[in-house]
Amino acid sequence: MALTVWNIIMVILLVIFLWLYIDFTWGRKNHMKKLERTACPIRHSDIEIFTDGPPLFKDLFSELRKAQHHIHILFYIVKDDKISEEFLTILKGKAKEGVEVRLLLDWVGSFPVKRKTVKDLKSSGIKFSFAHIPKPPFLFYTFQTRNHRKITVIDGKIGYSGGFNIGKEYINQDNKLTPWRDYHLKFHGEGVHDLQTEFLADWYKATKTHLLANSLYFPELHAGQYKQQFGAYKGAFLEEDFSSLIRNAKKSITIGTPYFIPSKRLFKDLSHALERGITVRILIPFVTDHALVKEASYLYLRKLLKQGAYVYEYLNGFYHAKAIIVDDELSDVGTANFDKRSLFLNYEINCFIYDKEFIKRFKVILDTDIRNSKRLTLKELNRLDPFRMFKEMLARTVATFL
Repeated sequence: MALTVWNIIMVILLVIFLWLYIDFTWGRKNHMKKLERTACPIRHSDIEIFTDGPPLFKDLFSELRKAQHHIHILFYIVKDDKISEEFLTILKGKAKEGVEVRLLLDWVGSFPVKRKTVKDLKSSGIKFSFAHIPKPPFLFYTFQTRNHRKITVIDGKIGYSGGFNIGKEYINQDNKLTPWRDYHLKFHGEGVHDLQTEFLADWYKATKTHLLANSLYFPELHAGQYKQQFGAYKGAFLEEDFSSLIRNAKKSITIGTPYFIPSKRLFKDLSHALERGITVRILIPFVTDHALVKEASYLYLRKLLKQGAYVYEYLNGFYHAKAIIVDDELSDVGTANFDKRSLFLNYEINCFIYDKEFIKRFKVILDTDIRNSKRLTLKELNRLDPFRMFKEMLARTVATFL
């Protein structure tokens, strides 16, 4: 009897695994078949960078309160807490004033947002939708392809994008993850046009409401100080762009990321860069916010350390920033982590900046964060630790989904 029950359990598990595999594989093929690469043009924008939540949200909330025509916002995470309540209250107030407010939240990331809250938002005049709601026939795959972008556009003239979401941890009110370290950009000038375009494209995907041809959302914009270009990704093509950055490096590569789980291609690129004599620095958090992500990185970090890479673990709170600097000539700040989920599943948006003055200022920020870190050694990673070894093995099996 026990054997029969065991056999039934094994068959059920096998069927579930087979279904997940087919769902994900066919879902990915269906996704890629429909996908076309679009390139944002080179722009010139005035750009301000924020590294701490309280100053960012003070500035953002102030700009939201001054909106005259429309507010378009996309976040991966909004929570059910005081900072989220303040944020939503501002939006409701602006909607009641007659300002067009559109709020798009990822279905998985913003799951804490209650039905009652959504109903209240809509009754206040806010046009609201969840993004990337899982749908058949590929339920498992569509559950994984999340909209990880963070975009704010105010009156078509001011834009924000970067690593911060809305929640108490982002303003240093989480016991484990405080202080929260992140990078978020504020834009004036031509680049806001592209943030608007990407928001309205995501809005159309979620609501089937087409607004991209409406000139009211695209006012004339001035050319700002810094040469920049957005990269908008839909679970594809980010690997190619990151690969190009690494392969074209001549002197140095600095990567800041909360999750270091590179693809085979990017891992080989970094390995070859070290062989060419390129200085490679990788900044990751010491404290993690998700299980197994740290252990998933060890396989790659161990090999890169052997080749001479410098790896730093951030100690002054939790490091959630996503950044790359190559040769002090190009910087990348955005929503994409240096991991397989951002490379192959998530919708992301990054800003590539080609201005030496901005990069000089940004490098000071990264160097400061490295000074607030400890250097990870190969000896430390190779220390006998059976529990860590078990977690590493487990992490490798689910690395794509971490």
